[in-house]
Amino acid sequence: MTKFKYPRIAAVAFLVTAAILLIVNVVPDKPLLVAERLFPGWGGWIQILAISVYSGVLSTKMMDRKTRRGWRLFAWTLFCFVFYFQLVLGMAVDSVFLLTGKLHLPIPSMIVVAPFYRFSSLFMIILFFSTVLLTGPAWCSQLCYFGSMDALASSIASKKKRIGFLNGNWYKHRNIIKLAALLLMVGIAIVLRVAGTVSGVATLLGLFAGVLGLLLVVLVSAKTGIMTNCTLYCPIGTVVNNIKKISPFRFVINDNCTNCKACIVKCNYMALTEQTIISKEPGKTCTYCGDCMSACKHNAFEYRFFKMDPKNAERLWIVMTVIMHSVFLAVARI
Repeated sequence: MTKFKYPRIAAVAFLVTAAILLIVNVVPDKPLLVAERLFPGWGGWIQILAISVYSGVLSTKMMDRKTRRGWRLFAWTLFCFVFYFQLVLGMAVDSVFLLTGKLHLPIPSMIVVAPFYRFSSLFMIILFFSTVLLTGPAWCSQLCYFGSMDALASSIASKKKRIGFLNGNWYKHRNIIKLAALLLMVGIAIVLRVAGTVSGVATLLGLFAGVLGLLLVVLVSAKTGIMTNCTLYCPIGTVVNNIKKISPFRFVINDNCTNCKACIVKCNYMALTEQTIISKEPGKTCTYCGDCMSACKHNAFEYRFFKMDPKNAERLWIVMTVIMHSVFLAVARI
């Protein structure tokens, strides 16, 4: 019989996930878990058990650097599917599958833009900043309900095209492009609010922004090997890039690095280039996903958390990220 690896890590992930979901199931007046809504009194407890087991197993699978990317993309894609499938069920079958019974645009950029239009909707803003505080930029590598499509599309392109993109004008002007996209969306939202524009117009513009992001995924990311929606366009990604250091976690290149550059082809986030490797600091778009670690033969990448040993810091980051992902999987809906 094969020995189960990392039983303590699995136990911690299981217990913490279960504790959080227990609060979610008990405290609110209206059930947040779908299973509790469908089967009052016992459905929520079954869902808590299932999600907690999933959290424990996934956290152990993510420990192996060689297979981490595959499990991360699996978990991320699963979350994306569940999120949008519940939206379809909520629209076509019953509003019980929606979080509030009201529809909102299922586009991550609206988390940043919508409050400027509504002067409200602070719940998602608080939730978003909380995830960044706890797990740094993990939002952009496992917690966003749109990003997995960009990740899967970018994995199709060849390694040469990815490197070629990093030598082109899009990369050189990336910071201007990202900031311009953020300011443009926020500016439009403020103008619409001040002008008293009907919500229907705002919704259409929001849909246009979402379609544009999807087109970038299909037409650009799949050809360049770079997650262009997430790293060049999405306002959430831009915000994460600039505030991620509110989290005590860090991902660094240590002195073991030999500048072999084998890691560059593994990064879909434009965070590793010849320049960033020489400077021993991943680029601002780094999401701490750790995909690069499987390509490095010199153990030159490491996680840091205060004065904790790098190996334990890595395990802590993975467990916390998996727990957040599992909780989102259980409760995140439109």
